[in-house]
Amino acid sequence: MTDTRITRRFAALADEGRPAFVTFVMAGDPDPATSLAILKALPAAGADVIEVGMPFSDPMADGPAIQAAGLRALKAGQTLKSTLEMVKAFRQGDDVTPIVLMGYYNPIYSFGPEAFVQAAREAGVDGLIVVDLPPEADDELCLPALEGGLNFIRLATPTTDDKRLPAVLANTSGFVYYVSVAGVTGAAAPDADRVAQAVDRIKRHTSLPVVVGFGVRTAAQAEMIGRNADGVVVGSALVEAIRASLDENNRATGASVAAVAALAGDIAAGVRRARVGVMA
Repeated sequence: MTDTRITRRFAALADEGRPAFVTFVMAGDPDPATSLAILKALPAAGADVIEVGMPFSDPMADGPAIQAAGLRALKAGQTLKSTLEMVKAFRQGDDVTPIVLMGYYNPIYSFGPEAFVQAAREAGVDGLIVVDLPPEADDELCLPALEGGLNFIRLATPTTDDKRLPAVLANTSGFVYYVSVAGVTGAAAPDADRVAQAVDRIKRHTSLPVVVGFGVRTAAQAEMIGRNADGVVVGSALVEAIRASLDENNRATGASVAAVAALAGDIAAGVRRARVGVMA
């Protein structure tokens, strides 16, 4: 297994006996400078792993909040190249927090998969989640990413049955991302009991950490999910906190960074209250 910031972070959290708090924000939302400031504020607010969205004009798996964030970022001029530059700028002050880029294959294909893997590695990216690349297309990006020292993180969903799961897990590394609800991001609250059953089922097939996302919006929900999962992802709620802080022209205000940090801190406390011995 490739030794990355992701594998080291989950090993450390296993020793602590608690799940990871994984945050998602969209690169460049609402503008590049504010986005970088938010990124820098998240570890101090309690984020253990940070997913950074790569803005794309057709984000089919994302709900309204993250779609709107992507459009704000694109309008502000964010590109895949500037997203990598943002990670590089973050790395100047933080060399330990894992960064995962999440998004769609089209911008990566346009960039050039091999060039992208190299640029991502040089920028300080640790892992990739590319939601529209199935296991059958592993030659496209997954295998080059693994060869380049990046973790490639796959999504499992409520419809991923035991027959399909081995294919999903075959080249997955870092962690498995379990989508807790059918549908798009932020669409509905997860059922903690069903999620726990799904996490247990996935764990019977892999020794990788299982992280749960989609629909987790509050500290109480994060605490419930964290009792069984190895990590909890919160994205839409943080993106909504950004949106709510903007002025009438969708520009950042003095409250934008603090609003995200405050919500992240509150949810991080919920994750830590889960206090279960995960990854035993």
